[in-house]
Amino acid sequence: MPLYEYECEACGVRFERRQSVTDDPLMICPECGGRVHRLIQTAGIIFKGKGFYVTDNKKARSSTVAPKNRPGRKRPARARCSWRR
Repeated sequence: MPLYEYECEACGVRFERRQSVTDDPLMICPECGGRVHRLIQTAGIIFKGKGFYVTDNKKARSSTVAPKNRPGRKRPARARCSWRR
């Protein structure tokens, strides 16, 4: 059974309830009796393995490693700002 999180519109209290998918959502706050709404949460699913896109779980490159210059390839010249000298 899924765990749903609710937030009260009157007092701001957040609480969780384990409910069946077919159950109606709660409408009343157990603390103050105000109106509540269900919060949307992200699912913690990561698809790994053969058959999924390679870019989905690609490891991040180290930011300390400088990019290598390839022979035969020239870098474009940097444009200089006229107001900055």
